[in-house]
Amino acid sequence: MTQDVEMKEQSAPSNPVSSAAPSTFQQLKEIVSLIEMGAYSREVRRIVRAIRSTIQLRRKFKASVLSAFLNFVLLPGSEAHSRLSSYLPKEDEHDMEVDTASSTTQVPVKHSLPELEIYCYVLVLIFLIDQKRYSEAKACSSAGIARVKNLNRRTVDVIAARLYFYYSLSYELTGDLAEIRGNLLALHRIATLRHDELGQETLLNLLLRNYLHYNLYDQAEKLRSKAPRFEAHSNQQFCRYLFYLGKIRTIQLEYTDAKESLLQAARKAPVSALGFRVQCNKWAVIVRLLLGEIPERTVFMQKGMEKALRPYFELTNAVRIGDLKLFKTVAERFANTFSADRTNNLIVRLRHNVIRTGLRNISISYSQISLADVAKKLKLDSANPVADAESIVAKAIRDGAIDATLDHANGCMISKETGDIYSTNEPQIAFNSRIAFCLNMHNEAVRALRFPPNSHKEKESAEKRRERQQQEQELAKHIAEEDDDEF
Repeated sequence: MTQDVEMKEQSAPSNPVSSAAPSTFQQLKEIVSLIEMGAYSREVRRIVRAIRSTIQLRRKFKASVLSAFLNFVLLPGSEAHSRLSSYLPKEDEHDMEVDTASSTTQVPVKHSLPELEIYCYVLVLIFLIDQKRYSEAKACSSAGIARVKNLNRRTVDVIAARLYFYYSLSYELTGDLAEIRGNLLALHRIATLRHDELGQETLLNLLLRNYLHYNLYDQAEKLRSKAPRFEAHSNQQFCRYLFYLGKIRTIQLEYTDAKESLLQAARKAPVSALGFRVQCNKWAVIVRLLLGEIPERTVFMQKGMEKALRPYFELTNAVRIGDLKLFKTVAERFANTFSADRTNNLIVRLRHNVIRTGLRNISISYSQISLADVAKKLKLDSANPVADAESIVAKAIRDGAIDATLDHANGCMISKETGDIYSTNEPQIAFNSRIAFCLNMHNEAVRALRFPPNSHKEKESAEKRRERQQQEQELAKHIAEEDDDEF
């Protein structure tokens, strides 16, 4: 037995050819067969699988491989072949021989499927963007969009959605995003008329991104509210939609809805989309601070996010303490980071929360304190800090942030004794909010359930089936007799 085991272990690596990974060109040919099967059988899931396989090969693309692939798929001399080949640089002959060696074992078969033509546009466009040849990527994407407009096939929709994304990305990388806004609106209208729901999702997100890039939040909200509603088909597009919705709601001061959208986007996003989840968490932290909440430390300690969320952690610490001077120091030190994240205007709003937090801490610590000391502890650096402190205290009392009274004659703030919280409505409000959360989760889980068709119907026995068929025959005979009487 030991000898047999040893022989098997030694004979395992004897066939290195079978264990070798297929070349990039061979994998692209397998993707072509997937697209062909999906196009002929009208199965969109095969096209989706082909796109996912393409994304995994993205880092292996070379000009020689794509050139050989275009020769394999497209007819040389055709318009698409000539245009796409012009975007690919000519590499040395040695690389060409190595990359195209696998294609000599099989006679190239030319394909006329529009799905494959649009797929070639996507491949070349991905290669140009990765090579940072953005001007050529713009020209290639525009030509691909002009070709897609003339196609109305459901199997093209998945590939076209990727083309829309890279079309917008190529213009964004060159700073010309405003040029294609009208074209994106036209494409969204075409997708709506053709009932291309995946295209509608993608184009709606691209339009929202276009508007938000130029801070056109009102126009973005008008488009979002008027766009047709349907069930999400792509998790990635749904996450992007939630993120853009959260940003719109934040600017519109609807912090509760914004927090829900941003946290849901961060939870639903794939683990590999680290950059997207970081952006969601940055905005969610700001929104929670604006709501008066303090995020947990675990939010800032997520794997791979510690460095990116460090400025927001220090900002949260300043808001939690209520130290206005520390808040200004953090805002100045990480000004470039906040400007790149486009959260500067939100951080300006946080100043009021810092003052209110510090005032709440003062009211808890002191039963009576002069307004001059309040201004000194809040570190107000204005021309008349006592008057500013008086207005701040008055507003906090009116809003219910602190439980105190103002003594204008003596210029002091008198805090009221903390009563029994269970004699107020706060426990009931908190309990009701938790019940509502559980009920909403239960309703969403019920809506997500899937049942086999006609599962609610009982299986009829053979006797009931005969009885039903006999009744149907008698009814048909009766109807036929009535028709004869009429004539």
